[in-house]
Amino acid sequence: MRRRTLGTISALVLTGLLAACGGGGDDSGGSGSSTEALTFGTEGTYAPFSYHDEQSNDLVGYDIDVAKAVGEQLGRDVEFSENNWDSLFAGMEAKRYDGIANQVSITPEREAKYVFSTPYTVSTGVVVTRADDTSVTSLADISGKTSAQSTTSNWAQVATDAGAQVEAVEGLTQAMTLLKQGRVDVLVNDNLAVLDYLKTTGDTGVKIAATTPDTTEQGFVFRKDEAETAQQVSDALDALRADGTLAQISEKWFGEDVSGPAAG
Repeated sequence: MRRRTLGTISALVLTGLLAACGGGGDDSGGSGSSTEALTFGTEGTYAPFSYHDEQSNDLVGYDIDVAKAVGEQLGRDVEFSENNWDSLFAGMEAKRYDGIANQVSITPEREAKYVFSTPYTVSTGVVVTRADDTSVTSLADISGKTSAQSTTSNWAQVATDAGAQVEAVEGLTQAMTLLKQGRVDVLVNDNLAVLDYLKTTGDTGVKIAATTPDTTEQGFVFRKDEAETAQQVSDALDALRADGTLAQISEKWFGEDVSGPAAG
């Protein structure tokens, strides 16, 4: 929930066109009653959630795939309008798009102003160690150890509160390097960032050794006047979770299911 600047660009993504008119007998595969496009604001610079493929320049990512799947489930086209993080909510409030697809965390402050769909991502904190380190099986075990952390991240505070001495780093890649070199003992971070690192690098020198109690849910967010749309999207997400689609998308991007518990 941050990231950099990219001027507003519209990218139209067609997902399973419905038959043009009337209720015909054509099987569209969607469950929605509206053919109006579903529009989302997104950054387009936030890998692996919403970014441009280096080779094709197509807008891709976990959030993009989930939004497309929702559109297909509802029988609606999906459009994305790209903007920097600081402008995404202003764009939605100005009705430039229906909602935001950009790993927006569900917080009481945001729920007071907006309407969220059911979560499509659940993230937790994890403790990472060298692959051969068996000394850490819980967050409490990092007490007295040195943890590589970005000092501007909330994870530095989590490590400090658990009794670790924090070694300041500029990012996850540097933290992993120091860990493998033996210059620090552990690092604490969001599981999504760590799973993305492990999947994209194939690094076998480190492992997730423990989890923290911290859990954050992310959903699509809408204006209050789009509550009906939010409910339709929630219903679509429930169906996609039940039939395994969300798990499949999760495994594609992270190597495991991060979409949350199964419905029911």
